[in-house]
Amino acid sequence: MASAAVVTSVNINTSSATRKLLTHSISTHFPPSLHVFNITNTRPKKIFPFLIHCSTTPDIDSNNATNKNPIIENGSNSITPEITTTLSSDKKASFSSSIGLVLDLGLKGTWDSNEIGSPVVKRFISDDEERWYMWYYGNSLNGGFDLIGLAVSSNGIHWEKGSGPVRSNADVGLVMNCSKDWWAFDTEGIRPSEVVIMSSSKVRASSAVYWLYYTGFNSEKVEFSVASKVPVQNPERVLDDKDQPLNICRSLPGLAISQDGRHWARIEGEHHSGALFDVGAETEWDSLFIAEPHVVFHSSGDLRMYYHSFDAKCGQFAVGLARSRDGIKWVKLGKIIGGGSTSSFDELGVMNAHVIKNQKDGEYVMAYEGIAADGSRSIGLAVSRDGLKEWRKCGDGAVLKPSVEEDGWDNKYVGSPCLVEMDGKDNDWRLYYRGIGKEGKTGIGLAVSEGAEIKSFRKWTGFHL
Repeated sequence: MASAAVVTSVNINTSSATRKLLTHSISTHFPPSLHVFNITNTRPKKIFPFLIHCSTTPDIDSNNATNKNPIIENGSNSITPEITTTLSSDKKASFSSSIGLVLDLGLKGTWDSNEIGSPVVKRFISDDEERWYMWYYGNSLNGGFDLIGLAVSSNGIHWEKGSGPVRSNADVGLVMNCSKDWWAFDTEGIRPSEVVIMSSSKVRASSAVYWLYYTGFNSEKVEFSVASKVPVQNPERVLDDKDQPLNICRSLPGLAISQDGRHWARIEGEHHSGALFDVGAETEWDSLFIAEPHVVFHSSGDLRMYYHSFDAKCGQFAVGLARSRDGIKWVKLGKIIGGGSTSSFDELGVMNAHVIKNQKDGEYVMAYEGIAADGSRSIGLAVSRDGLKEWRKCGDGAVLKPSVEEDGWDNKYVGSPCLVEMDGKDNDWRLYYRGIGKEGKTGIGLAVSEGAEIKSFRKWTGFHL
């Protein structure tokens, strides 16, 4: 087992991975309220003993990531395909009814033309502009592996996306590929879970850094003997027919860093595969896989990771918690929330949790994907005062359900929620999510809360947001 984390460069254009150290400093200009640092050492454990999170108040919630900065890559001779970008609002939707749809599939032949999901949305505000970033996974009919891309927006509604790999720190499109190292945990798919902007109080520097926590999949297949009432897949795929075989691949949590949100360098964790940590022992609830590692900064030296797995003993999906002082080395604390009561929308478990701290009352809010007895998916909420184990589900019903329209783009499943708390007099919330139609097409949608209370959401229908 490795004794310390290692930084490995990421290049989405090379055919083979060359392991090298990230020895140049990462620098750019960010608002003065941010604490920032350089990465000049291959042992992040020594560099980042205590982390400081940039303020989440509306005026300094995020950063302008458009300034010039060095590109992290492991080859200067690679050729990047020509980039073409389209506004998803200008592209004709592939659904008859597109209420709530804000990001559609890519055009035929592009990297995200077959399936998209796992939206991670961040709102960046500066003195003169408002910018939105959305990291999401996509795959194509020609490939099959999930890759990570970036879309940008000025209002969180109309998104600009790219058809190929990014070429500069102003491009949009494909930003991260699977690892090419045979021993790595993420050789056959990657999906984003959270992006946190953090820095160290121990190092002088001129840049804050994006930390991307993601799920990495490999070819190892997982089997279990307990009969399940719900189809279990990992990664989850849209099934064309009920007889299609279900694959459960091993997945583990990973970490990558970037100065611009586009060019990423992997941080190798203590697990021999480069992952941050391993699955649980055979008798533990998370022995099959680790998925969707969503990380929340609680205080200096205290980060929480919420992730899900399938508990084979009880036949339910559940969400567990791990804690860390530096964002790299984690200690598991066990399962914190599981399936609901009989006939509830989450009877067979919860997954794809997204946690955010409510700036109004300080409580932690968890949006999650609930699985009903018939296999349908809806989105529910839970709250906690400290973000640890005392989670209370909000009511008995879902806050967002699939569309009831026959031609609705999301009339089969809704899930993979991502909450964004807005500022202003209404102090409302936005909920981004993945939707699946009855024909198996996927898209990313938007719903907005009815005021500051987040007990119900309505799907976006116009610019009155």
